[in-house]
Amino acid sequence: MLDVLIIGAGPIGMACGIAAQKRGLSYLIVEKGCLVNSIYHYPTNMTFFSTADRLEIGQVPFVAHGDKPTRREALDYYRRVAMAFQLQLRLYEEVTAVNATSAGTFIVQTSKAIYTSRNIVFATGFYGLPNLLGIPGEDLPKVRHYYDEAHPYAFQKVAVVGAANSAVDVALETWRRGAQVTMIIRSGEIRSSVKYWVKPDIENRIKEGSIKAYFHSHLVAIRPDEIDVQTPEGLITLPNDFVLAMTGYRPDFRLLQMAGVQFTNDSKHAPLYNPDTHQTNAEGVYVAGVVCGGMETNKWFIENSRDHAEKIMQHIARRLATCSAA
Repeated sequence: MLDVLIIGAGPIGMACGIAAQKRGLSYLIVEKGCLVNSIYHYPTNMTFFSTADRLEIGQVPFVAHGDKPTRREALDYYRRVAMAFQLQLRLYEEVTAVNATSAGTFIVQTSKAIYTSRNIVFATGFYGLPNLLGIPGEDLPKVRHYYDEAHPYAFQKVAVVGAANSAVDVALETWRRGAQVTMIIRSGEIRSSVKYWVKPDIENRIKEGSIKAYFHSHLVAIRPDEIDVQTPEGLITLPNDFVLAMTGYRPDFRLLQMAGVQFTNDSKHAPLYNPDTHQTNAEGVYVAGVVCGGMETNKWFIENSRDHAEKIMQHIARRLATCSAA
């Protein structure tokens, strides 16, 4: 019987494990992919918006070579943290079911084992499910919702959907590797939240015509060699080799629902929880990190949710001590 089972081995899930370990709680961190799986799937050459010190966990210094750490530096850092604390990890083990028992414990089934725990922490992030376009042809192999590096798109006609950081990075990187890039943007401008050192670059490339941008526009259909785009001037058809749909991602709420967690009745669809303890309406079930915001995935980041781990483990330790005393 575990004191706490943590679902998700991202930075916040790791921070929860460290906080549990420091309090002498028995714990396990279960992750469907690799360590910090979301960061691993970031673009190969990505640079973080935050400075290295804002990404630190467990009071372990994060030293980067530049002002902003890179994806590779982050992977190296979090791997070193896991080794330093000898975190109890079960990687490449997907949680498939969560069931509450009449005794107030939880049975957690994974692709490899079954665990029993007194408490569960969901630190599952939001990178697992892409926001789909919902149009004909989206299932074609040339359509990608995740991006790794630019080389495969060299000398290809590439349509980039979106206007946030990921879309801008993809457009600039693929253009610099020789792709013919077209951006398709629903709004009338590049988002104001785009990294300040990148935003002038993309705006200048659009202004000079190196990258073509269709504003107030959206994709209507995708075919093997072309796409249909609805623009303010009407429907147009463009030759196309790849569609990189950088339309964002959303949390997978299925496991939370299995555990009895309730959500707000609005577009945010955020789990109901006590901000002082991060316990949800379901006793013994906690949320940490990005998943706390529900569909509002830009509310919580590594840097502003690291304290979730301490709040959660402090509350769990107190609850377990109370139960033992009784």
